[in-house]
Amino acid sequence: QVQLVESGGGLVQAGGSLRLSCAASGVTRSNYAMGWFRQAPGKEREFVAATNWNDGNTYYADSGKGRFTISRDNSKNTVYLQMNSLKPEDTAVYYCAARNPVYFRETYYNAREYIYWGQGTQVTVSS
Repeated sequence: QVQLVESGGGLVQAGGSLRLSCAASGVTRSNYAMGWFRQAPGKEREFVAATNWNDGNTYYADSGKGRFTISRDNSKNTVYLQMNSLKPEDTAVYYCAARNPVYFRETYYNAREYIYWGQGTQVTVSS
């Protein structure tokens, strides 16, 4: 049974930083790739960042390039999303997700390819 638990969300002023964590259980690292998505009120869920646990490659949405960093701690089966220089438009519920790594390089941004999802953590950036 795969379980993903996010933490680290909160309220921060514009320009501040947060680090989100996603603790994964029931996951064999070689069988899964991980992604972060977010959903703001009234908007569709959108891709933020992703990493393939096998090769360590990372991918980012344009909105987060240069500000967000996805990383992982293999010993803890945990994926992180470090978010710097936060903007009010980053306000959303952030979700961690896991998927099969096949064709990951071509479809890492597609939420429909992800099988398992966490419950989400709220990030609010005040202006």
